[in-house]
Amino acid sequence: MIDAPKAPVNRPGVLSLNIKEKAALYASYMPFVKGGGIFIPTAKPYKLGDEVFMLLSLLDDPAKIAVSGNVVWITPGGAHNNHQQGVGVQFSANEAGAQARNKIEGLLGGYLQSSRTTHTM
Repeated sequence: MIDAPKAPVNRPGVLSLNIKEKAALYASYMPFVKGGGIFIPTAKPYKLGDEVFMLLSLLDDPAKIAVSGNVVWITPGGAHNNHQQGVGVQFSANEAGAQARNKIEGLLGGYLQSSRTTHTM
């Protein structure tokens, strides 16, 4: 008897994001997502609900933020208004997710009240 090949294990994808400017962080952050989230430019195909693991480098902080989350937003290639292709990821509802949200909101400060456009809105 021949065994059928086993289906691949559904492992979370790993996304890295290196943001060096406050304006770029503002454009990527998704404060309207419960618990916070971030938009990551990528051409990799993802589906809503996919679990991903992120390594975020923010501004001048040498420490990377490691956080997991789920895809809640997809901007396909060639999207309306020339929006950048990528995915929005909601931070997991755990300590790492809360720390990522707090870190980003602390870095952005008053920027959060801006009416400038972002990658998602």
